[in-house]
Amino acid sequence: MSRGLDNRNPGNIRLSRIRYKGEIRPSGDAEFRRFESIEWGYRAVFVLLHTYRTRHGCRTLRRMIARYAPANENPTADYLRFVSREAGIKADAEVDTLDATTMCEIVGAISHFENGTAAHRDEVWGGWQLFIRDFGGI
Repeated sequence: MSRGLDNRNPGNIRLSRIRYKGEIRPSGDAEFRRFESIEWGYRAVFVLLHTYRTRHGCRTLRRMIARYAPANENPTADYLRFVSREAGIKADAEVDTLDATTMCEIVGAISHFENGTAAHRDEVWGGWQLFIRDFGGI
């Protein structure tokens, strides 16, 4: 099992001062977060991408992935190509982070790239439900 899936952190979100609902503290992993369930881990990816759009002006898939997977840590161009192809979204398309279909495709593709195995759609959807419960009224 991949480190991300073992941590129930399918997006491999690194530790920082920010706290997410469903996060296990202390993590038990020196670099990455751990979550109570995979759905809480998916919720965190939805929250992070939504924050990129609303607070940092990352309105396209290209800008989101550049921030999410910076070149100093990842093969960003390959990452973008993979997510774009798998999610069926053009790199320079504007992304509505409150659109369930679009976001579930993007987050599922991120998980696939990060962990080397296709995401379970029911788990991604469960993370979406946790996310939209808190952010759907924006």
